[in-house]
Amino acid sequence: MSHEPHPGAGAERGIMVVVVGPSGAGKDTLMNLAARRFKGRDEVHFVRRVITRHRDAGGEDHLSVSLEGFASMEQSGSFAVWWEAHGLKYGIPAEVSVALSRGHVVVANGSRSALHRFQAAFPRLKVINVTARPEVLAGRLEARGRETHEDIMARLARGPLTVRGEYDVVELDNSGSLEEAEQKMIEILDGLLTKAP
Repeated sequence: MSHEPHPGAGAERGIMVVVVGPSGAGKDTLMNLAARRFKGRDEVHFVRRVITRHRDAGGEDHLSVSLEGFASMEQSGSFAVWWEAHGLKYGIPAEVSVALSRGHVVVANGSRSALHRFQAAFPRLKVINVTARPEVLAGRLEARGRETHEDIMARLARGPLTVRGEYDVVELDNSGSLEEAEQKMIEILDGLLTKAP
């Protein structure tokens, strides 16, 4: 199976915004808050991802498909970008090209490991890297109760929280109050709306 971007995906005029960050940084929460704030504004779109995860597994609102269903969608060109992480497959629907061709801003939950695929598919790419101090991340992950303290420490030690590579990145520190981080997210997206044609 190919990881190549959807054919013709590079013709858009809008801006694809990919939100990335480590577990516990709060990117899902910030994206949900931003989606509420921009509700009713046709020029901003929040992507519903396709994931090989059960629909009742929690987390983001996503379209749940089987591995076979995902493979069929990928082969038929249903994805602008897709990738694998943590034993799951994630897809960004090819329909995002419609909004981008109109000069709109499209916001997607992404992965640092897949940024090269997003960059290949979308010429106007902005990366929002949501981070938090290591002790804050550890506290949030422990509160979830899904991993042991040792597992969490090993996860945080695996790599830096920064984005590696030549990307247009803005850092969003979510170590403090959620209200402050939400306002920062809104300001970033509002700023991009003025740059879209």
